[in-house]
Amino acid sequence: MGREYSFQVRDFDPVHIFECGQCFRWERREDGSFAGIAGSRPAEVYFEPSAEGRCEGTLRVADRSGAADDGGAFWYDYFDLGRDYGAIKKTLADRDETIREAIRFGKGIRLLRQDRWEALVSFIISQNNNIPRIKKNIDGLSELGGEKAGTIGEKTYYCLPEPEKLASFTVDDLAPVRLGYRARYLIETGAAISEHGIGYLDEHLGDLCGVGPKVANCISLFSMEKYDSFPIDTWVKQVMEKLYGITGKKEIAAFAEKTFGEYGGFAQQYLFYYIRETSACGDKHLVH
Repeated sequence: MGREYSFQVRDFDPVHIFECGQCFRWERREDGSFAGIAGSRPAEVYFEPSAEGRCEGTLRVADRSGAADDGGAFWYDYFDLGRDYGAIKKTLADRDETIREAIRFGKGIRLLRQDRWEALVSFIISQNNNIPRIKKNIDGLSELGGEKAGTIGEKTYYCLPEPEKLASFTVDDLAPVRLGYRARYLIETGAAISEHGIGYLDEHLGDLCGVGPKVANCISLFSMEKYDSFPIDTWVKQVMEKLYGITGKKEIAAFAEKTFGEYGGFAQQYLFYYIRETSACGDKHLVH
């Protein structure tokens, strides 16, 4: 069931992409491929580099959703394949030696163009949480209130519950998912989006329950194409202090705006991945 799409890609590494903290519904398998779901489309993702250590080659996506054949347009857009990341990396590398080293380390990162509702729910769940638990929470919430999307092997994938469905839950209804205080945030946010529509995020993102500055910046960056956004979490604060000697969120934000400008979000992901993967201390599974 489903269809397979193939793309010739550059500046691409699925490990860098799926493990840089921007998404939570993909898992690496023993053969190096990934399985997961984007929106309502479960898929298997395979990457065959043209040579060892190269971030170019063939990307194959086996879409298991049974959706109508779109020629691969959904996945082309999702992986942001129309953007020249080589040019972005060169621009950033010319501005700063530290970001240059981070880019060399995570040279295959691309910013996924995620569904707004999925990003909103995911990053509300992510706050004060760790990656294994975030994934478990999202899967549990989807199984509890979402529509079945398809299967890969023995695993069944579910969509996230729609805003109206989420708004209909009580905190007790969500207790099996073990969301803690985030359950109320999600219910109230579901109610707001159900009433106003997803376009509400354009002007009122920060007004939603459970959406502080860091969460708002993540949603803006990963689903709203606001690429100057620079989410500041524990790892980013660590890299800014360790490698730039800058402390304080206001100071970091000002530095990022001045140094990275319109490419702040890309820079943040390179820095985040670099410090989290190379740090000699701390738990790499922590989000912030």
